[in-house]
Amino acid sequence: MIEVKELRKSFGDVHALDGLTFSCPAGQITGLLGPNGAGKTTCLRTIYGLLQADTGAALIDGIDAQQDPLAARKKIGIFPDKFGLYERLTAREQVMYFARLHGMDSTRAAAATQQVLERLDMVAIADRRATGFSQGQRMKVALAQAIVHQPKHLILDEPSRGLDVMSTRILRDLLRELRSQGTSILFSSHVMQEVAALCDQVVVIAKGKVAAQGTPQELCELTGESALEEAFVKIIGTDEGIAA
Repeated sequence: MIEVKELRKSFGDVHALDGLTFSCPAGQITGLLGPNGAGKTTCLRTIYGLLQADTGAALIDGIDAQQDPLAARKKIGIFPDKFGLYERLTAREQVMYFARLHGMDSTRAAAATQQVLERLDMVAIADRRATGFSQGQRMKVALAQAIVHQPKHLILDEPSRGLDVMSTRILRDLLRELRSQGTSILFSSHVMQEVAALCDQVVVIAKGKVAAQGTPQELCELTGESALEEAFVKIIGTDEGIAA
């Protein structure tokens, strides 16, 4: 389970996180929604240790990500909002590099890399350099890097941004497969259709706090709306939010 407890983070006079608290159970997909500047990316970066919170804690299976970041990172896969690849390396080399970073010896890393390349239907591009890869191919490499060590938790920041229809479907199918295997998945998105279709629960944040939380259907019922987008607009349009 991923647990966020009373996270606070300020940048000068800006309170990016202001007592943010929620949890992501195993075997569920949790969507993080919020307007620009709500604190979504700050929250995710704090969970996987890229940022240090001022106060509060982000726990990965009970491990404090700030007190023991290496142990916490072994349990999570990170799918970033930008697919920064080493252009001169092949897809196989990129994925294997991440496997080695997670402590696998060369034999285990090679086997794990081959397995994930086959799982994501990447064998045809496995030994091509990343230069010239399409956005969809880059997405697959980034996703392979995130799951090569078979993490119990997966964190994604705007995962479908810039992807075509087929790449988006591949991503969604994999997330559903991972959920069925007990993986805890947390992702931020602005695509309401994607959130409504995938998420078991949605956490709406505004001004660094939880404004509402529940299933997409519960948020619609809570606001008296039939569509998640309208429910979201109503929630963030309130001064204090709605507690679900």
